[in-house]
Amino acid sequence: MLSLETELKGNSYPGRGIVIGKSKDGKYAVTAYFIMGRSENSRNRIFVEDGEGIRTQAFDPSKLSDPSLIIYAPVRVLGNKTIVTNGDQTDTIYELMDKQQTFEQSLRTREFEPDAPNYTPRISGIMHVEQGSYNYAMSILKSSHGNPKSCNRYTFAYENPAAGEGHFIHTYMGDGNPLPSFEGEPKLVELDGNIDEIAGKIWDSLNEENKVSLFVRYIEIETGKYETRIINKNQ
Repeated sequence: MLSLETELKGNSYPGRGIVIGKSKDGKYAVTAYFIMGRSENSRNRIFVEDGEGIRTQAFDPSKLSDPSLIIYAPVRVLGNKTIVTNGDQTDTIYELMDKQQTFEQSLRTREFEPDAPNYTPRISGIMHVEQGSYNYAMSILKSSHGNPKSCNRYTFAYENPAAGEGHFIHTYMGDGNPLPSFEGEPKLVELDGNIDEIAGKIWDSLNEENKVSLFVRYIEIETGKYETRIINKNQ
């Protein structure tokens, strides 16, 4: 089991990342989502609450040059399901699961981002909390070794997750040009601490220059009630 802090400190540019798991005391379903940026356009963002979810918003609207891949709703809630993604596929999952399609089926309609030459992977997660039971799944849609004609699709499902354990998936293996896509299955990481401690650990471990915003949510597994924390570098 890896240290989330060590993983983040050792990578100056993991890009966008999703963590999902269960708190150490076993009471909470845990998720975190962060965004980073290298360009002024990417860094000019904040997270704001939007209903039960969140959306990204330009911090300074006058500096927003291209909203296409940076303005979206990373988190939406559909009944007892919480959807967390790094793009507008949040809406795709929400709309198609609302029509009784599965998480995997809904993502069949999407592929990696059209941002050549990076072809940034689309990473997604879904948490299902219902009457004391909890499971989650994660997905990555990525180009095949940078070939835009081939999309590789991976889904990882976790039933009855263990307390204190989570999985971490992010878009890039590190900085570079083009940016190298994430490889392998989501990383097993330790989740130790309450919502503020976890938020602090993640935020403090992200590269100071590149980090933009962080969202953390703890959902009580017995009741479905949740707490949220949002940290924005731009204030």
